[in-house]
Amino acid sequence: MQQIFLRVEIGTFRWINITASVVLNVSHKGTESASSLTATGRPSFGSDILPPMSVLAPFRQLNSPQRHAFVASFLGWTLDSLDFFLLIFCVKAIAGEFHTQPSAVLGAVFMTQAFRPVGALLFGLLADRYGRRPVLMFNILSFSVIELACAFAPSLSVLLVLRALFGIAMGGEWGVGAALTFESLPTEGRGVFSGILQEGYALGSILASAAFALFFQHIGWRGLFILGAMPAILVFYVQARVAESPVWLAAAAKRRSRALLPVNSAAPLIPKNLLAFLPTFLFLILLMTAFMSFSHGTQDVYPTFLAVQAKLSPQTIGIIGVLYGFGSIAGGFVVGALSEKWGRKRAIVTAALLAIPVIPLYAYGHSAISLGVGAVLMQFMVQGAWGVVPAYLTELSPAAVRATAPGLAYQLGGLLTSWNGKGQALAAERWGNYPAVLAITVIVVAVTLAGLALLGREAKGMDMSDA
Repeated sequence: MQQIFLRVEIGTFRWINITASVVLNVSHKGTESASSLTATGRPSFGSDILPPMSVLAPFRQLNSPQRHAFVASFLGWTLDSLDFFLLIFCVKAIAGEFHTQPSAVLGAVFMTQAFRPVGALLFGLLADRYGRRPVLMFNILSFSVIELACAFAPSLSVLLVLRALFGIAMGGEWGVGAALTFESLPTEGRGVFSGILQEGYALGSILASAAFALFFQHIGWRGLFILGAMPAILVFYVQARVAESPVWLAAAAKRRSRALLPVNSAAPLIPKNLLAFLPTFLFLILLMTAFMSFSHGTQDVYPTFLAVQAKLSPQTIGIIGVLYGFGSIAGGFVVGALSEKWGRKRAIVTAALLAIPVIPLYAYGHSAISLGVGAVLMQFMVQGAWGVVPAYLTELSPAAVRATAPGLAYQLGGLLTSWNGKGQALAAERWGNYPAVLAITVIVVAVTLAGLALLGREAKGMDMSDA
């Protein structure tokens, strides 16, 4: 039987390799060969799949304020993600304590997703008005305090309310952090920074997985939520080391100068560039709806599937979570870097379509090892596509609303897909078949995301100060 499983898994890897070749060739028609001749007549051996670049090269360009801005935004998103995923790993335990089904507890994920757009709008408007740095500090403190309160929830109803408030706080961090980062960093290497920044989300899932595997049996789910309040410490780092966005400071100076103009010469209430941005904003909401379905559809019920149907232990589930978290980080970095060479659109399409041939291992693996390998490969593709998102959304957004528009589009996409986790759990409970639910989700969402990405416009290298 093990030999049969091995042949299936080897066949799956071959199919992934074949599909990768097809996708890359189709998406690269008309471009030069990777082994084209150099100016000296010698063949160039630079790979067209992996660009010949140093991993550390983009970071060497950064000055101290730029490094601190990037680190603060990355850690903020990491710790926000940690607090979100702690609940994901504790669904079964919370359901047991409150004597309900896992699908009822996953309603907390719905509440978080549903209220994230409120936070994106609220914190985004505050950041566009009062600056990225102070609002980021307030945002981090908010989700840390709410996470602590969740540890003392006396009932599922109270927990649902608290997770809704957590959604408001979580919804604000991404847009504010992304605006601070990309308004502070140089244009060159933006795709690399985008991939790394977005994978703060994956690092958060790794930390949640590790905490679940190491501490759950000793302190329970309530103890884990107490640990989840530790991100509040990051506020002191932001206060001491992080400078305000130079683009925001320049825009604030312009606003002050306009305020001194006579009334009849003042700027219009709604600038023309913002009205022209509206169709792009609506497109970004659709795109982020597909992206949210891609990530949450492959992540939110997966630990529950491993526990309920695959019958794996908490330690094994935690280890798999750590492994696919590292796969996510690798995917975000690799595809983000490739987007500097290929462009944002082609990178998204390639990663999305390559998720489909991973399904046999990811959803139908017959052992912890095969499921773990499938989860790593799946999240490499999923978060690879996601690695392009921070740069792509901020490049497409005007400076006047750069802390509001990307985050709001991001979180409205989450709102439109907020029922995904609960819906998947309900379908799996009704059919008794988690693998089928996961497989259908991946196929439908990957194809939809690739199609939407092809409809968008390329924005690689756009000047942030002029947008």
